[in-house]
Amino acid sequence: MRQHVGCHVELDVHEPALLAFQVAVADGPKVQDELVVTVDGVAHQPKAVPAEHGGRIHLLESPIGRLVMTYQAEVESEPERGPDPGDEHEQLVYLRPSRYCPSDRLVGWALGELGDLKGMDLVQGVESWIHQRLDYVMGSSGPLDDATDTLLTRQGVCRDFAHLGVALCRASDVPARLAAVYAPGLWPMDFHAVFEAHVDGAWHVFDATHLAPRQSLVRIATGRDAADTAFLSSYRGALDLTVATATAVVEGNLPQGDPSDVLTLG
Repeated sequence: MRQHVGCHVELDVHEPALLAFQVAVADGPKVQDELVVTVDGVAHQPKAVPAEHGGRIHLLESPIGRLVMTYQAEVESEPERGPDPGDEHEQLVYLRPSRYCPSDRLVGWALGELGDLKGMDLVQGVESWIHQRLDYVMGSSGPLDDATDTLLTRQGVCRDFAHLGVALCRASDVPARLAAVYAPGLWPMDFHAVFEAHVDGAWHVFDATHLAPRQSLVRIATGRDAADTAFLSSYRGALDLTVATATAVVEGNLPQGDPSDVLTLG
């Protein structure tokens, strides 16, 4: 499968700022890509920094001005790649509570609702419960909302669905992590978030929104939650984000699959 993905971001930088972009496709599939940044029309070269699980962060000391960042990539998936078994250290890391996935606060709820399920049945039960009980509502959550907020309000967007999936898996002693992805077939098109769980000896991908086929997802960043995977972070200075769009298409027909299919993310 060949995918064409990319994004376009525009910022008004009012004070010099250190910016970190996480928009580049992670290492793994065969990739041809280009990231271009200009400030008031002058080209600037960000520094590429390796991140977890093949991710790439692009750092830039931005001067004051109108910043425009564009990224384009052509990705050829490698179907022969097997599931990622991970290692014991990362499994321990992804069992711990995190900023947006306070799994320690949900242990009692998870035991009451999911206590009879184990392994893949448990994770698929988590995904199914979220899909059936939550409403996907644009603008219904804020940047500070965590998985407990989502469980109480029963609504959110993709990152909220993914955070709740991660938190409930961890609360059930299943290692889980969040992945930011490009998602061909997603509507409305945007950056997308899904969750991965380590079950049956490997990492498998789940998407409780059911808004895009998992077979065509392209990994960008992976981490404990959205704090690790944001497409843009600013560590000082002052700026306004004015434009942020993502694109993702496949050549040929979009793959179709059943939500119960057991799949891995490249």
